[in-house]
Amino acid sequence: MSMLVITGTGTGVGKTITTAAIAALAAGQGQRVAVLKPAQTGVGPDEPGDLADVLRLAGPVTTRELRRYPDPLSPEAASRLSGLPTLPPSEIAAAASDLNGEHDLTLIEGAGGLLVRFDADGASLADVAWSLGALLIVVAEAGLGTLNATALTAEVATKRGLTVAGVIIGSWPEDPDLASVSNLQDLPVAAGAPLLGVLPAGLGDAGPEEFAAKARAGLSPWFGGEFDPECFVGRASAQK
Repeated sequence: MSMLVITGTGTGVGKTITTAAIAALAAGQGQRVAVLKPAQTGVGPDEPGDLADVLRLAGPVTTRELRRYPDPLSPEAASRLSGLPTLPPSEIAAAASDLNGEHDLTLIEGAGGLLVRFDADGASLADVAWSLGALLIVVAEAGLGTLNATALTAEVATKRGLTVAGVIIGSWPEDPDLASVSNLQDLPVAAGAPLLGVLPAGLGDAGPEEFAAKARAGLSPWFGGEFDPECFVGRASAQK
């Protein structure tokens, strides 16, 4: 049994696509996979959330959502505005442990970045990862500004006793600029961990078969993929 916590350097960096890609590869290898989304914000009661995208892309994996708030804010702020209950880390950890007992791989996808607050006491995904002893995957942007955000995330994680297993670029542009290409070599330094994948922009629009193929090409053998960072850096650099 293993657990991975998927966080991002911010919102909109490709956490859900990355989570679905990891889930798709594991499920394709016959593993029993669960995906936990502790708090979904900015989505109404009857609207599809991130887990609907995971199911559409990764196939029939187990999914669980603990709280849903209608406003597109941090879980703590959305809870305060809506009057709905907050989500303590102990509840998240308990749900993850329950899922992990029945699955080979449990993925916990955060909301926004590592220190986004779940409650008024400042509890965050970092507390959840620490209590579970789970490895952390950092999903980062490709372009300018990503190095600082990645370094800050990794530094906070390390100071809180977490292990950053690697960094994944969640949306690689079709026509990358100079900063993006340069960041391929600098992101592992900023993260203090290896580059474990680069997923193409627009991957969420793919059908299940195409999604699985591109996930395999874009993720490290650590996840069951075929991504080779040195080869990818070489190809990207040759285009510039």
